[in-house]
Amino acid sequence: MSRFAVLFWSALVLTVTDGCANSPATRFYTLSSADVVRQPVSVRTIMIDPVTVPELIDRPQIVSTEGANRVSVDEFAQWAEPLKRQIGRVLASDLTQSFPGVIVATYPQRADRTACRISVDVQSLESPSLGPATLKAIWSVRPSGREDAVRGQTVAQEMVNGSGYEAIANAYSRALAKMANDIAVAATVCAEGARP
Repeated sequence: MSRFAVLFWSALVLTVTDGCANSPATRFYTLSSADVVRQPVSVRTIMIDPVTVPELIDRPQIVSTEGANRVSVDEFAQWAEPLKRQIGRVLASDLTQSFPGVIVATYPQRADRTACRISVDVQSLESPSLGPATLKAIWSVRPSGREDAVRGQTVAQEMVNGSGYEAIANAYSRALAKMANDIAVAATVCAEGARP
């Protein structure tokens, strides 16, 4: 191999290595459980059906709102697990705090016919560059053995305390806790003999 070829390949390897070293590392974020209000209920099991989220945010990358017609998708800031799965998991954790001693399960766990079922459809989950993080969701609570359900909507806004995606994830988590409180109040209809 000629001296020129050796120099060329060496320079190419250094360029590629330097480019990799300077590229930002991907960071991963999760939602977390927050403080909720305890509620009385005499049901043994609560089952959370698969949570639905808009396709816009149903992706690994964190999506931020930049304006009325523009969003930002950050390739280097991603959710550690699918967002809809995280929402279901955090909601289950929040409801477990609301109802001590009650088993709260999420899909794909199976529940028997005595379980109180909860469905959640997240309409939007937004974090503009300026302003609060906002969660809008509709949900339903259906007592075991009944076709009718208690339906509700949660619109929760939480200030983003700090900068960066960790602060946004924290604000989302607090918004989810507000939804969990709303659902927990509605879930008291799952108590034996209760009627909406």
